[in-house]
Parts: sequence; structure tokens; C-alpha cells
Amino acid sequence: MNSQRSAEVRRTTRETDIRVVVNLDGSGAVSLASGLPFLDHMLEQVARHGGIDITVDATGDLHIDAHHTVEDIGITLGQAVQRALGDRAGITRYGHAYVPLDEALSRVVLDCSGRPGLVYEVAYPRARIGEFDVDLLREFFQGFVNHALVTLHVDCLRGGNAHHIAETVFKAFGRALRVAVAVDAGAAGSIPSTKGTL
Repeated sequence: MNSQRSAEVRRTTRETDIRVVVNLDGSGAVSLASGLPFLDHMLEQVARHGGIDITVDATGDLHIDAHHTVEDIGITLGQAVQRALGDRAGITRYGHAYVPLDEALSRVVLDCSGRPGLVYEVAYPRARIGEFDVDLLREFFQGFVNHALVTLHVDCLRGGNAHHIAETVFKAFGRALRVAVAVDAGAAGSIPSTKGTL
């Protein structure tokens, strides 16, 4: 296991330049500068409810649209979490959370399986929250799972307000991630798989 449980990743392409730092054993501290205030608000939910310190410094081709920036932040955050987890020895591995916000209720189930997979069943009542395109939230999670090597099931069970729906999804994601990456005191540092590897 990575004794530090923290990592820094820099990803630079012709479309984006992104730096992410995570500390899985943090206090929920954030420094967020994605250029997208709504995404920063969502990432703050992950950090706060996940007990994970997250730094994001990003510049991207926002003059075109937000797609590349959102997707690449998901990719880079996933890479940082993957690196911070190391060989995944001694972690709980699985996590789940239900989070309500007024009329909205979402469930997130996560497996630090070493295998990327996303099931995303979230319907929004409108296409944008302010200036933010809600379709990009799925792209964020797809980038994350592909590079964190986790299986993630995201379901909004009910909701009528798009902001409430998104917020329950990200809070539940933070809570599920917190449980899954936690050190399992009873595991004695073993790999949580009958295969002996993740």
C-alpha cells in the first residue's frame, strides 16, 4: 500500500493543462480552479463528504466548450486516486452511499476492483444548470473510472431539480469513495480479493 496515500498528477494535451493533487487521508480541504464554477462546486462536495483533500488547477479550451476540460479533470483525478491507492492492499474496496437533498435522492456504489466500469442512470429535467451542460457530468465519471480503475454505479432514484440531482450524485460519490478507500483494520494489509491482486 502507498504509505502516503497521496499523489500528484499533471496531464497536458493540446486541449487542456491539468494538475490534480489528492490526499485520501485528508480532511476535505480543497483548492479548485477548473475555470468552471459549477464543476468546482461539485468537486468540493466530493472532497468534503469524502474526507479527501483535492487540488485542481486546470486550463482548457473553454472558448470551444467545457467538454475537454471536464473529461480531462475526471481522467486526471482518476489517475491521482489510482496512484494514491498503490497496490490497494488493506483497503475496504467496496463503498456505497445514499444521499438526499430535498426531493432528490441518489445512490452510488463503488468497487475499487482494478476494472473500469460505469453504469450511470441519471436523468436531468433540463439540459443546463446555469451555463453548465449536464451531459458533461457523465463524461467526468467515465474519465474517472477509466483511469482510477474502479467500477461505479450511479443512480438517481428520484428528483425534480437538476442542481439537487447533481449535488446528491456528487455527495454520494464522495461518501462511497470515502468508504471504499478507507483502510480496513481487520484486513491486516491484505489484498481484498480472492485472486490476490486488484
